[in-house]
Amino acid sequence: MAEDSESAASQQSLELDDQDTCGIDGDNEEETEHTAGSPGGDLGAKKKKKKQKRKKEKPNSGGTKSDSASDSQEIKIHQPSKNATIPMQKLQDIQRAVELLSACQGPARNIDEAAKRRYQFWDTQPVPKLNEIITSHGAIEPDKDNVRQEPYSLPQGFMWDTLDLSNAEVLKELYTLLNENYVEDDDNMFRFDYSPEFLLWALRPPAWLLQWHCGVRVSSNKKLVGFISAIPANIRIYDRYWHRSLNPRKLVEVKFSHLSRNMTLQRTMKLYRLPDVTKTSGLRPMEPKDIKAVQELINSYLKQFHLAPVMDEEEVAHWFLPREHIIDTFVVESSSGKLTDFLSFYTLPSTVMHHPAHKSLKAAYSFYNIHTETPLLDLMNDALIIAKLKGFDVFNALDLMENKTFLEKLKFGVGDGNLQYYLYNWRCPGTDSEKGAPADDVWVAQ
Repeated sequence: MAEDSESAASQQSLELDDQDTCGIDGDNEEETEHTAGSPGGDLGAKKKKKKQKRKKEKPNSGGTKSDSASDSQEIKIHQPSKNATIPMQKLQDIQRAVELLSACQGPARNIDEAAKRRYQFWDTQPVPKLNEIITSHGAIEPDKDNVRQEPYSLPQGFMWDTLDLSNAEVLKELYTLLNENYVEDDDNMFRFDYSPEFLLWALRPPAWLLQWHCGVRVSSNKKLVGFISAIPANIRIYDRYWHRSLNPRKLVEVKFSHLSRNMTLQRTMKLYRLPDVTKTSGLRPMEPKDIKAVQELINSYLKQFHLAPVMDEEEVAHWFLPREHIIDTFVVESSSGKLTDFLSFYTLPSTVMHHPAHKSLKAAYSFYNIHTETPLLDLMNDALIIAKLKGFDVFNALDLMENKTFLEKLKFGVGDGNLQYYLYNWRCPGTDSEKGAPADDVWVAQ
């Protein structure tokens, strides 16, 4: 939740670190052991990055029970009597179920709290320990020739399935799974609502692989109950969310934010009022003819950061060419025809839970904003104006790159969600958020 101030209403973050957990559908408890993957980094060299998005389970109201995805019966584990004989396979299935349930704990609020917990999965993986002091760069484990080729078996009653998202029915199944079970805020008031079109944009960039879209189904009825995915990207290796109100009345009504002390709704609405027209001369929507120039702008600008993607023209076209209700990109063209700057943001609405009037919260997420001639403050103020004119309720941004130079000046309020970047099998010293470029849920495979 955002902090109170005279310049920004407090706002509740939708972000729950980065969302990389494996989901089991239906009424199961939420599994919130976080990992992280979308354009991200490696030490000056290019690495293939896998962007992992593991889907979370929907929490129960009671928080202590978990329903089976296949029959919705409460899982109960009883101590066997001395004379009882339980098959070894059954014991293993029970143990896996217990391990799954034990992982369903709320996210740690800080590094000290996280360090006190035991992570059965991460303790077996080639990642740095939470309190490890790192001074060098390099792989944690050497390349292996004996990498397991077969997937691990699932508990009895479940099966793996590779999801073909070009199949409309399969895409609809995935949308429904996420729409009904994906990330909610701590108070269960808002839930991300990824559209099918957004899922195709996010999960099928250039060089995407079908086998990286892994589903879990119930064996008996083939219901989709879990999903985990990855996407490729080239990155170099060597955040916290902020929210800017665009529709203060609605944000207050749905309790996304609340009025600061001594602030009335009318004063708050006046505080966040924006002009009806943009300021920057030459600002226009990006077109296919701009791909090469935008690629050069991005890769040149991002060289100053420790963690950033390296994009080719195909990737630039995929991630930045405007798509209605998915991605908006605007470029600044000088009088001579040269592109000097650009701004971008993507659309990710959230379902508003349990509200009689409002059913959805339309949020814009700042993506990449590159400036060489236009002041970044002016560029981002224009981004807010465009988002407001397009009907967005809130504009979200991370405190990375140069964003801290405009967040407070443009009346953003700090949220309580932190985005974590995880580099798989790669060790490097820590870096500040200002030295990182956007990279949702980053994994790096070495």
